[in-house]
Amino acid sequence: MKLVATATDAPPPPARPWYHHTYVQVLAAILIGGLIGYLQPEFGVALKPLGDAFIKLVKMVIAPVIFLTIVTGIAGMRDLGRFGRVALKAFTYFLTFSTLALIIGLVVANVVQPGAGMNIDPASLDTSKVADYAAKAHETTIVGFLTHIIPTTVVSAFADGDILQVLFVSILFGIALAMVGDRGQPVTDFLEALSEAFFRLVAILMKAAPAGALGAFAFTIGKYGVGAIVKLATLVGAFYLTSALFVVVVLGAVCLANGFSIFKLIRYLRSELLLVLGTSSSEAALPSLIGKLERAGCAKPVVGLVVPAGYSFNLDGTNIYMTLAALFIAQATGVHLDLGDQLLLLGVAMLSSKGAAGVTGAGFITLAATLAVVPSVPVAGMALILGVDRFMSECRALTNFIGNAVATIVVSRWEGELDREQLNAALNGTLPAAEAPALAAAE
Repeated sequence: MKLVATATDAPPPPARPWYHHTYVQVLAAILIGGLIGYLQPEFGVALKPLGDAFIKLVKMVIAPVIFLTIVTGIAGMRDLGRFGRVALKAFTYFLTFSTLALIIGLVVANVVQPGAGMNIDPASLDTSKVADYAAKAHETTIVGFLTHIIPTTVVSAFADGDILQVLFVSILFGIALAMVGDRGQPVTDFLEALSEAFFRLVAILMKAAPAGALGAFAFTIGKYGVGAIVKLATLVGAFYLTSALFVVVVLGAVCLANGFSIFKLIRYLRSELLLVLGTSSSEAALPSLIGKLERAGCAKPVVGLVVPAGYSFNLDGTNIYMTLAALFIAQATGVHLDLGDQLLLLGVAMLSSKGAAGVTGAGFITLAATLAVVPSVPVAGMALILGVDRFMSECRALTNFIGNAVATIVVSRWEGELDREQLNAALNGTLPAAEAPALAAAE
């Protein structure tokens, strides 16, 4: 069904006041939260529960939204060969651009040299604060990661809220339901109706987005202060600039080659991006992203597979951070890495970036896992960047989020499952008012 308005449609409802739009409210909340954290740091830190509570509210519905989207999408396909093609194309895209992000981070670190001249003795660093991250990284292996994808029970995947486990269960159940054929149609109909109810629930939860963004951002500024950025301005600036160039140049070229504009996509997803910025969590906007990409003309089965999988395997921002931060630590501690060492670092990062997927604090943990395998770079050097990691996590989350949105549209086009007219209408802002309540709340 096309969502593009026609001349016979009823007149559009009057435009809502600008201050009713979610992106305006979230932006205002971020600014207010920043001021509170700067002027009243203790009060800003005390507001942390607001951000934590909102993220918990969203995570509460992520598992069922992913399950319902994937199962109804695969069951509606019936052609399991088509599902296999989508998965192959998605993971080909993920591997290509994740590796490219790692290489770009490596190149920038060599050109900018953010840690050069610091001459820090690793023995003088306080490593107590990074010990927990190093321990978690040591526990994370490729084999352990692969076996962890399989949940203990079907229910435990949803109880723990593990995205990869939910993805695994959803795909298997969707395939099974598709194989049942017409006898499974009542189940599919029920799940589609249930999906509408959950997206209405998402709409209700999104009303709390401004409060969550305010609390999370006030805590970040109040806890760490803007002074932490000044101390390591070269590293933070290099990371933000590299991520911005990756989005505009690399992802922008991908978008251009596939017939749409990265800038229009960013504008279309502005509410979600501001929410990610305020909460430092890309998961906070995952349910809304699924709905918006479907509304923009991407096929439901493609969205259901690519978006959740991308949250674990298509971490462009995290990958840029890993190689850039690793070389910063080496430069700051006076460790010289020749081409062979850097290629080893790149290879290890390619594997460890998958091994820590879906883990809380994945960026920092993955960095620890990478450094643990490259003995020439001291893990203790991670203490240098712990103070600014929170500020860089926001950029990681934004870059990851945009990368997954681009990936979903591109894979939809490759599969011939992209409604061009609907995509253009969405990106140009000419779609009629959202029919799905969750989408209406986000616009």
